[in-house]
Amino acid sequence: MDFFTVPTITLGFLYCFFMIGQDRRRILHFNVTSHPTSMWIVQQLREAFPFQPTPRFLIFDHDAKYGSEVPAVVRSLRLSPCADLLRKSLAEWCGRAFGSKAADETCWITSFALNERHLKRLLADYFGYYHGDRTHLGLGKGTPDRRICSVAPGRIVS
Repeated sequence: MDFFTVPTITLGFLYCFFMIGQDRRRILHFNVTSHPTSMWIVQQLREAFPFQPTPRFLIFDHDAKYGSEVPAVVRSLRLSPCADLLRKSLAEWCGRAFGSKAADETCWITSFALNERHLKRLLADYFGYYHGDRTHLGLGKGTPDRRICSVAPGRIVS
């Protein structure tokens, strides 16, 4: 789980909270706020995992906004918290998970956000594309939603 900061057209900043499943690079949950607090993050964790089973591990960095409440809730959800062991920015890991092209696309898309609701809609549209249509080399040219690649027989005429 991590945040990325988005400057808005109205010269404000919004914070996008997101969780990525490492196995298929699927966005498990995301939300947007202008003021991330530890209690808001706790609520996001509850919304991300409303039913069992949950993933075994949750990787997050040493950010002060997590407070003491977030690690306690992570343990109560039967997740093993893994505080960023290599002390690298989790944003770097997410950049590798998304890929540089996807990170560039996300930055371009979010640069036109007006407010929280608008950014959430932009990201929902992008993540729909990211899950269903955008192929990933790390997934063998597949998509996180396991889109079936059809191969039509026949001759290609240009």
